[in-house]
Amino acid sequence: MNVLVVDDHPIVLQGCRRVLEDAGVETVHEATGIAAGYRRFRRHRPDLVVADLTFQGAALSGLALIRRIRSVAPETRILVFSMHDDPEIAVRAIESGATGYVLKDTASMELHIAFERVRDGGTYVAPSLAAEVDRLRREAPAAPPLTPRERQILERLGAGRSHGAIAEELGLSYKTVANACTQLRRKLGARTLADLIRIGLRAARAP
Repeated sequence: MNVLVVDDHPIVLQGCRRVLEDAGVETVHEATGIAAGYRRFRRHRPDLVVADLTFQGAALSGLALIRRIRSVAPETRILVFSMHDDPEIAVRAIESGATGYVLKDTASMELHIAFERVRDGGTYVAPSLAAEVDRLRREAPAAPPLTPRERQILERLGAGRSHGAIAEELGLSYKTVANACTQLRRKLGARTLADLIRIGLRAARAP
């Protein structure tokens, strides 16, 4: 199995490598930042990614990496390994495309268990967060239906693309894309770009 670990702390990379090798992983790739992580992902196409959410002080920047990976390879399994023990952050990671969420302050055995669960096609949420994460996801209001064009724009926003890049890819004007994003914010009740992506991706996955 081919696994990529993305974290900006060398000691965490070493610890993850040890746990993964103990779990029988043949190849472990490493990256210390978002850009490097995505480049290594495109180069090696790992079966599973273990990623932190915060890099070089940029809070929750790992969410953009998760969305970008899922946009180009939706079959990739992603396990978040984070210090953030806020259930709402865990929900955001899951809605961005993570299939597992484990905390850094737990024993290495829990990381091992979480990895095996996600590797085998299941999901995993840290036991201390699981009940609240489940409640938040069940109580989230249903997102309104999206048009095919709105889905295309949201998927690209989630992958970190700019309005200009989206316009070029879809053959639209910059103004059309900007107006569509403004309308989407109103439609979905999103105050920020992060809210728009989070709510929009949930709506995009709805039948």
